[in-house]
Amino acid sequence: IVARVEAVLAGASGSRDLAGRTVLISAGGTREPIDAVRYVGNRSSGRMGWALADAARARGAEVVVVAANVDLPRDPGIRYVDAPTAATMRDACRAEFPACDMLVMCAAVADYRPVTATDGKLDKSRADALTVEMERTTDILAELSAMRDDQVLVGFAAEHGPDGLERARGKRTRKAVDIVVHNDA
Repeated sequence: IVARVEAVLAGASGSRDLAGRTVLISAGGTREPIDAVRYVGNRSSGRMGWALADAARARGAEVVVVAANVDLPRDPGIRYVDAPTAATMRDACRAEFPACDMLVMCAAVADYRPVTATDGKLDKSRADALTVEMERTTDILAELSAMRDDQVLVGFAAEHGPDGLERARGKRTRKAVDIVVHNDA
């Protein structure tokens, strides 16, 4: 998938067709705190977002990456905004979105977060089980789509099973975006 997206972004060899354009890319995986040391998260490394950012920059774009817990080397020609949780990613994307020409939302944003996060570390000796009440997070891509002017919006859908592609197509329609990349998880 990365190679194909890079090929599309690369265009003709040495192309600078994105010069004067701003590309906003989200990358990595959000972590939603349970307490000061525990969180609900996912295994996203951010490599896809980093590769897309490098490709967009190579084509002349000004690139802003909103990064959620990514431990990869940073390119000095790209501006990074750290956003470890779904809420901070939403805030960062909303702040950067009006100035972008294209949004590539490939971060793995948590769909749910704990209703409350405990200050300090939970003491496991106080109970044999832990129940964490969860609430939905805001769908950042759908929210930005509703705010769009004439930006190009690209989303990613990690789906699985025989109906995964259809679910990805449904997301494209529901979120009113230009492109959804289906990742078969």
